[in-house]
Amino acid sequence: MKQSPESNKIKIGAIYPLSGSLAPVGREIRRALSLALDIVNNEFHLPLPLAQTIGLPRLKNRKIQLVFADTKGDPAQGRIEANRLIEQEGVVALIGAYQSNVTEVASLISEAKNIPFLNPDSSAPSLTKRNFDWFFRTGPDDQLFTDLFFELFRFLQSRGENLSQFGILSEDSEFGLEASAIEVRSIRRFGAEITDIEIYGQPIPSLPLLIQRIRSSNPQVVFGQQFLSDAIQAVQALKAIGWFPDGWVVQDAGYVVPEFLQSVGEDGNYIISRAAWALGLGQLKPLVKKVNQLYQSRYGEDMNETNARSFTGFFVLADAINRAGNTDPYAIREGLKQTSIPGEKLIMPWRGVRFNQQGQNVLADGMLVQILDREYRIIWPPNLAETGVIWPAPSWNER
Repeated sequence: MKQSPESNKIKIGAIYPLSGSLAPVGREIRRALSLALDIVNNEFHLPLPLAQTIGLPRLKNRKIQLVFADTKGDPAQGRIEANRLIEQEGVVALIGAYQSNVTEVASLISEAKNIPFLNPDSSAPSLTKRNFDWFFRTGPDDQLFTDLFFELFRFLQSRGENLSQFGILSEDSEFGLEASAIEVRSIRRFGAEITDIEIYGQPIPSLPLLIQRIRSSNPQVVFGQQFLSDAIQAVQALKAIGWFPDGWVVQDAGYVVPEFLQSVGEDGNYIISRAAWALGLGQLKPLVKKVNQLYQSRYGEDMNETNARSFTGFFVLADAINRAGNTDPYAIREGLKQTSIPGEKLIMPWRGVRFNQQGQNVLADGMLVQILDREYRIIWPPNLAETGVIWPAPSWNER
């Protein structure tokens, strides 16, 4: 009996928060992955991997099917869905899962079942320190991003700015706790004082109260790591108490998705965030503009920092499957290990993609962006910068 075109497709499981408080993030990631799928499965005149062919050439042009699973933002649900995708859907690989704590659990299932797991969008350093054989991360980790912040701080210090006192406000997930620990070490190495650390869980306590505590310790810089709803509340709390430090610097998460600025508007200005991607890269890389135009024509909005990472991760995984020449998980894993994609074939500001023995892309890099006039403008490193940093940030009554 002849196979239907659908049954001949190669299944990849995409595991993301499609409902709950992170549903807007999951929706945008799903859109980016769907665009990447279309580019690989059909012919596009773009220098992206596999864009100029139909399907996977080394597998007789077979096409890929994405099977989405909803984690609901919950690690336990992530474990259930990872198992279902492998055991019931028969996926040959997994991609996901945005939150580091969900990625940790879901990738543990793939490790136990010998299925490759490609992670484009979780940044906890511990994920690539588990001695796993089946886990690969394309993006930078929190240590690399935090190092960029301190490059900027040393530059600001050199021009006479006072950066001697730091505060931290963080939610208590794996992402938040690991980022906070890195910040503490980095602040100490910088020779500055940690004036206050406020770590909170769910249900969220009064953010104005926590921020007021930080304010009373008088830091010039506050690190924040919050997902979407918390990020919105943090900005609202800052305005409610009438305070904004010289620098409110954040580890992306909720601060870089479109819904954030849609909610806080001009009040989001002057926040500085780490980023793996920004639309301003199009000034240096025409491919960024071309891909964003495709995305915009389909969905009526620009790509963002989060789903650009997911978009790129899909191409890396598809490239490895094509290189493997078959859908055996061991062959796909070997294909991932052999990955060598140059930066000019990506929309990211990376030198390329090449994995080390821990599964970390050693060619990944990052940037810092500042929100100015409701746009994410690249301010660091200098070779990518669109504009200079505004420091100190103006107070609320000066805006």
